[in-house]
Amino acid sequence: MTNVLVLGATGHVGQPLVSALLEKGVTVKAASRSGKDIGAAKGVVFDYFDPATISPAFEGIDAAYVMLAGGYTGADTLLLPLIAAAKEHGVKVVLQTAFGVNADDSIPYRKVELALEAAGIPYVILRPNWFMDNFHTFWKAGIDQGVIALPAGEGKSAFIDVRDIAAVAAEALTSDTFNNQALDLTGPKALSYAESASMISEATGKAVSYNAISDADFIDGMVDAGLPKDYAEFLTSIFYPVREG
Repeated sequence: MTNVLVLGATGHVGQPLVSALLEKGVTVKAASRSGKDIGAAKGVVFDYFDPATISPAFEGIDAAYVMLAGGYTGADTLLLPLIAAAKEHGVKVVLQTAFGVNADDSIPYRKVELALEAAGIPYVILRPNWFMDNFHTFWKAGIDQGVIALPAGEGKSAFIDVRDIAAVAAEALTSDTFNNQALDLTGPKALSYAESASMISEATGKAVSYNAISDADFIDGMVDAGLPKDYAEFLTSIFYPVREG
């Protein structure tokens, strides 16, 4: 694949993915709301909520990295039109969903996976586990105060760095090796949040503890931190399987 579209090109996965593809000598179309170039990657204006930006983004490309940017819910509503556009243009899709969404076909992300599988175009589905990077994005404000407060109970997650997700995505986009497969992506070891807090304490020299809070308290905290309530509720829902092991 020589011409690749990257959605969310300015995001946590998108930035290292654009860099990885450019290093491979790939021509990259970097999609974002601003449409600005990212280094040697040509920018293109893209907005999930503006149908007029969808088809132009998929023109002249061989493969596309399709994902839903952080802060949005309703994956099926926002991503299904993109699968349709990829099918129309005959574009291979590498779709980022999330670890565990294949547990129930009614889950919005799973609906998108099923539509992609039925589209008749080459695809790879990537299901990353919780981002390790959440510790310096979503959970950073709490860590600065010495506490990680989450509704995860004593559950463990094999956190994965976004750079590793990007590395896998770059291979999937530029090779046929993984075509028509779904890959679960995790880090090397499952850790509880208490273990994670201990590791952060040791690395920073600052005491950080873990507080297992209720769903309601978590939602309130995320809303106070500026997240939309529906997205806070979405994050809360995916802590449930963590708590359940």
